[in-house]
Amino acid sequence: MELDLRGLKCPEPVLKIAAKAKEIPAGEMVEVLADCPSFPKDIAAWCERTGKTLLFCMDEGDGSHRAQIQF
Repeated sequence: MELDLRGLKCPEPVLKIAAKAKEIPAGEMVEVLADCPSFPKDIAAWCERTGKTLLFCMDEGDGSHRAQIQF
């Protein structure tokens, strides 16, 4: 599953992921694109708080970040 959350500003990307999380089965991998500057630290904190695994969060070089989360 891929979520394109570009154009949303903090805290909207994490809130959208949190809302969608209820529908995502355990073990599912979700790839997220976001361009909010605080997204890398926000998604890391959310994953830690919720017990999800942040596999990576990398800079795409165009102001956006790509993260992969295992639910």
